[in-house]
Amino acid sequence: MVSTPTLDPAIDAQHRRIDSTQWANIYVVGDVHGCRATLERLLDELDPAADELVVFVGDLVRKGPDSKGVLDLVRERDTLVSVRGNNEQKLIDGRKSIDALTEGDLASVESLPVMLSWDDTVVVHGGIDHRKPVTDHSLTELLNNRSLVPDGSYDRPYWFETRREAPRVFFGHTVLAEPFVTDWAVGLDTGCVYGGQLTAYDTAADELIAVDPPETYEERSSDSIVEPRLHPAPQ
Repeated sequence: MVSTPTLDPAIDAQHRRIDSTQWANIYVVGDVHGCRATLERLLDELDPAADELVVFVGDLVRKGPDSKGVLDLVRERDTLVSVRGNNEQKLIDGRKSIDALTEGDLASVESLPVMLSWDDTVVVHGGIDHRKPVTDHSLTELLNNRSLVPDGSYDRPYWFETRREAPRVFFGHTVLAEPFVTDWAVGLDTGCVYGGQLTAYDTAADELIAVDPPETYEERSSDSIVEPRLHPAPQ
């Protein structure tokens, strides 16, 4: 079991440790982006039991048609939990707004942890740069990490393609043409709001489960959808 990292105080207060022994299984789900109908379709497919936990990688809201519906669905079930994504942070900071959300909804968004972890597994929205300790990451980095090139965004190398160490990091944020799965990183944002699938990872069975959305809600340029590459481990 990995030790619980001590982060910047503002982030450490939003790191939630899960006791995996309390759950028969844990599923991890990619970015939902307000697509409640697609999420309901995925949950029907997963059919989680009362002792199975479903963890979201953030970006429950924005871009899709029913952000409030997604928040309501996640809040009404004790077995559904999420980390904070960069789109939740935009609401918290006041950079974006959603008319349908109440003050209670926004308080719920602000209460989302930045990081969830259990055993040798971490869930964050953006990612972790393995070149420095987790404790040295800022909130912005944990929510937005993608490229290892300063200000590179979509320039390779990406952190997840080059990660070769524990803990295993589940993440969203980077829209992928297909899920990315290694022993060190698992990317699950397959762009359901852009017409891609909504993807989940069954940690017990070590397998992916995905459903198609009923429609495409927003267009996205192909140059901002990443074709992930699996690189051989260094010798």
